[in-house]
Amino acid sequence: MDVANNPLWLDTTEYPFRSHFFRTSVGDMHYVDEGEGDPVVFIHGNPSWSFEFRGLIKELSKTHRCIAPDHIGFGLSDKPGHFSYLPVDHAANLDAFLESLDLENITLLFGDWGGPIGLSYALSHPEKVKNIVITNTWMWSVRSDWYYQAFSNFVGGPIGRYLIKKHNFFANNVVRSVFGDKNKLTPNIHKHYLMPLDDPEKRKGSWVFPGQIIGSSDWLQSMWDKRDVLKDKNILIAWGMKDIAFRKKEMDRWAGAFPDAKVIRFRNAGHFISEEEPGELISAIRGYFADK
Repeated sequence: MDVANNPLWLDTTEYPFRSHFFRTSVGDMHYVDEGEGDPVVFIHGNPSWSFEFRGLIKELSKTHRCIAPDHIGFGLSDKPGHFSYLPVDHAANLDAFLESLDLENITLLFGDWGGPIGLSYALSHPEKVKNIVITNTWMWSVRSDWYYQAFSNFVGGPIGRYLIKKHNFFANNVVRSVFGDKNKLTPNIHKHYLMPLDDPEKRKGSWVFPGQIIGSSDWLQSMWDKRDVLKDKNILIAWGMKDIAFRKKEMDRWAGAFPDAKVIRFRNAGHFISEEEPGELISAIRGYFADK
């Protein structure tokens, strides 16, 4: 697929990138690969895809090679019904994909489930990762946290599964709820989160992820226990302070684990800083790069 063969609903002014595909064992993973220079790899969560990072890619690709895959089951990637969609298997796909590109001096930028999935790669290949940009995410067990227990059990349980499969609940409702400024999720932008999941058979990935907030606790904690592997990396924590999913509490845990990290608070942004404050985030990243 190239720009000419993109789906009709895709606004190619917003997302003017050529499509590439990497063959995994369960289907084709779509990705964007723009620009030249040291690589910046963008890793999305649920129910997002590389579209989330379009503003950053347009700007940062002037000086860097910007790579943004869509996890299997999301965006323009294949959505096979037989895939497990477990985070550990998404991480394996990402590992195989990035290893196929033979990258070095990588900057990882991620949020939501992109955090543990992306950091799984960093923990396995620390010598290839130079910089890490952490936006609203986590990488530890929340098994004992009632806040995440409630969300995971409801949205990842039978009712949530029904709402996601029948009404695209995650892309339709949850996405809107985590924006700091709901007006920034315009109908045209929101369409790009809804349309990749426009059929109930395409939504398995979206309903597996919520249950794995608790279900993948052992995997998450195993990575957190190895976090010292990353202590020599240049780390920028860019946090949307109006996010109701990952709050100041989670930001503080990251900052405590990596005391040398630079922390920038986006006081009016929610979960998707790349959508809500792209210009400010680009400036923060540019300043961060300039200091390293």
